[in-house]
Amino acid sequence: MRRFWAAVILIWAVSSAPALAAKIPIKVVILTTFERGADTGDAPGEFQHWAENYPLKKSVVVPGIERPVRYTDDGVLGVVTGMRARPREAVAALISGDQFDVSHAYWIVAGIAGVDPRSGAIGSAAWARWVVDGDPLYEMDEREIPADWAWGLYSLGTQAPRIKGSAEGSSGMAWKLDPGLVNWAYGLTKDVLLADNDNLKTARGLYPSEPEAQKSPHVMLGDALGAVRFWHGDLRTQWARNWVSLWSDGDGLFVMSDCEDQGVLDVLTIYGKQGRVDPRRVLVLRTASNYTRQPDGAQPVLKEFTPGGAAAAFQAAFDAGAPVVRAIVAGWPRYKTTLPGS
Repeated sequence: MRRFWAAVILIWAVSSAPALAAKIPIKVVILTTFERGADTGDAPGEFQHWAENYPLKKSVVVPGIERPVRYTDDGVLGVVTGMRARPREAVAALISGDQFDVSHAYWIVAGIAGVDPRSGAIGSAAWARWVVDGDPLYEMDEREIPADWAWGLYSLGTQAPRIKGSAEGSSGMAWKLDPGLVNWAYGLTKDVLLADNDNLKTARGLYPSEPEAQKSPHVMLGDALGAVRFWHGDLRTQWARNWVSLWSDGDGLFVMSDCEDQGVLDVLTIYGKQGRVDPRRVLVLRTASNYTRQPDGAQPVLKEFTPGGAAAAFQAAFDAGAPVVRAIVAGWPRYKTTLPGS
């Protein structure tokens, strides 16, 4: 009899327990890295244009992510990951959590960056074909390097710069994004008009030796170098050009410098191997808030953002990124199983 009543109680407990909520299926994840204040209603950072103008109206707290994430009923999710190394933790928390199903999601990194004046202009937006990791390396003070070295940064497992070495301890040093997907996104947005202003025009005029730096803001193709440290100067820009070319076997062109893309690609690669996400469905859109080196003839004094550059870059990320998000959602019956551009 005791066993009978114990069984009855167990059945009652199980049947009356609240059912676990089904995960919300996500079509597109928008990854930004910081917001200056609130998500809406004040001076914008990387996220506010998405929150207000897409718009992303619903919000929920995800354990492991500092700020609440915001989402729509049609499957678009926006996240402020935090800067530098924080995106690794935020993306991992999102994938491993029980609130959202991101197994078929497309990922769009939409953030600001420094632009090499040899390859692009402030205020412009670049869809990356390659993401290259600039963190795992050996470093020597330039005041102590051999006379025939160009700089003191060089690959693990090597004895000098300009040699491709080891990626030990990482899922990779360079990620080639799906060419069809990248070209599709670029083709969809290459004619988008990006905002210009007098501050940007003044900044462009400080680089008379660089024809690409003279152009007005536009959408382009251009590869991204991710490094947690915020670097600046002509010597480091020369290193970045060589580093991207080295690790992409000559196929990549350094255009944008940021602090987070390498971490995002690393985490998505790991979870992709476990079948939790599709790492082919990644786009990186970086918009230029500053140049990576000082103006012609000037001393290399670091200024985080060129006056007017950050505001233009925040707007450009939304203006160039939103058409791609909307197109993926509109074409979901096809794009759930087939990548655009394939």
